[in-house]
Amino acid sequence: MISVDGLAVEFGGTTLFNDISFQINEKDRIALMGKNGAGKSTLLKILAGVRQPTRGKVTTPKDCVVAYLPQHLMTEDGRTVFEEASQAFAHLKDMEDEIDALNKELETRTDYESDSYMALIEKVSAMSEKFYAIDLTHFEEDVEKTLLGLGFEREDFNKPTNQFSGGWRMRIELAKLLLQNPDVILLDEPTNHLDIESIQWLEEFLINNGKAVVIISHDRKFIDRITTRTIEVTMGRIYDYKVNYSQYLVLRKERREQQQKQYEDQQKMIQETTEFIERFKGTYSKTLQVQSRVKMLEKLQLVEVDEEDSSALRLKFPPSPRSGSYPVTMDRVGKSYGDHVVFKDASLTIERGDKVAFVGKNGEGKSTLVKCIMKEIDHDGTLTLGHNVQIGYFAQNQASLLDENLTVFQTIDDVAKGDIRNKIRDLLGAFMFGGPEESMKKVKVLSGGERTRLAMIKLLLEPVNLLILDEPTNHLDLKTKDILKQALVEFDGTLIVVSHDRDFLDGLVTKVYEFGNKKVKEHLCGIYEFLETKKMESLSELEKKNS
Repeated sequence: MISVDGLAVEFGGTTLFNDISFQINEKDRIALMGKNGAGKSTLLKILAGVRQPTRGKVTTPKDCVVAYLPQHLMTEDGRTVFEEASQAFAHLKDMEDEIDALNKELETRTDYESDSYMALIEKVSAMSEKFYAIDLTHFEEDVEKTLLGLGFEREDFNKPTNQFSGGWRMRIELAKLLLQNPDVILLDEPTNHLDIESIQWLEEFLINNGKAVVIISHDRKFIDRITTRTIEVTMGRIYDYKVNYSQYLVLRKERREQQQKQYEDQQKMIQETTEFIERFKGTYSKTLQVQSRVKMLEKLQLVEVDEEDSSALRLKFPPSPRSGSYPVTMDRVGKSYGDHVVFKDASLTIERGDKVAFVGKNGEGKSTLVKCIMKEIDHDGTLTLGHNVQIGYFAQNQASLLDENLTVFQTIDDVAKGDIRNKIRDLLGAFMFGGPEESMKKVKVLSGGERTRLAMIKLLLEPVNLLILDEPTNHLDLKTKDILKQALVEFDGTLIVVSHDRDFLDGLVTKVYEFGNKKVKEHLCGIYEFLETKKMESLSELEKKNS
């Protein structure tokens, strides 16, 4: 379907990748992998046609519809949610208008025998055949089904798009993209703004309806389920594996071990050859052998070992000051805005050392309850924090509270205490601030994602006993998420985490609080047991409806 030939991208004296070629075939579901900065998003933009390569070409068949969802976008204001999603069919309205205009032209013309008249008839016939082959009878039903699947309620359909946050606008764009029924779907971090139920819906949609899909995602479970092929972008080249992400990791490890052995063998040979040249370069009888070996070394293609992220780094939170036995207790806590009830009658007890997840659809009150615990907003009912509770809080807006005039290094150096001070550079590298240039950047020039990661590092270094993390993984790659998760597993305090990332929550939390239908329901289990329960519940609800 799409052919990539000899692609190269260079800018600012840096080669991002050079001479890469591959094909995207029908039914391919490809994960684009590689560390941050390797060029994955750039490659996706080139496939989408929104960026041009320095050299090489991308060939797409004439009738092939390519749909691209970037990481950051803005939905146009002035339409309702339903109208904006229906823009997926705007090109069909344009086609219908053009057919009408051509038919009117045919009615008024009298040059029936002319070549241009015959060409006009052929054009109208071809366009009409294409237009009427498209089944538009269910288009409103399709729009409704897609919006509901992505988490919208029916009452949202007629609300203006400007009433929705960036995350919900991203869903509207995703709905428009999926409704186009494209031949190739290009998705850059599609799950960042989706809750667990919407992610599961998207998985099913792509598996059952996607003709060809290329995805960049840091959600391991999502890409493992969706993809059947993995293309790794690393050190300016690509490796193409016809397997999903988990199998790719195994093959990548084997490849790297082989490279390491070849590298070591080559280095040993170079050393022995160099010693031979040095030893005999003044010896007349060995002149030809010396010259031959010098030439061999000059022509030698050096073996490169693919870069490895700092996987050996282990983060450890400082020891937690001891809190009371029950850091958070709630009795009939609720929150309303006028007539709008977010949730009510939430009664729960979080014990010292508990690690719990807040899950549920967006807008059901997870972040609102966190703000109640933080005493940022008023609420109904009684909410009590235990003795000596010291809270460490991470939310997306934490990034805006950083001192803009400090450098990245100074920001962390100011809060680091004890042994970790010797590992600041490693810590910054693990969170994608490796290299002196990155660490000496001022906070004010950092992107939103970079500020978020910096705020996360800062939090890791402060001694607290109740950690509250609201969507902590949105801007972290897989390696960094693993480092953070391991640190949280070993954290000796109490943890509340709001997240839609199933892989991140798996093995981390032992209690799940589900937000939905204006209630908060406790599940004494891990995330996958909870999801299995939810499937059973939805099946039994289905059976009730059918009966």
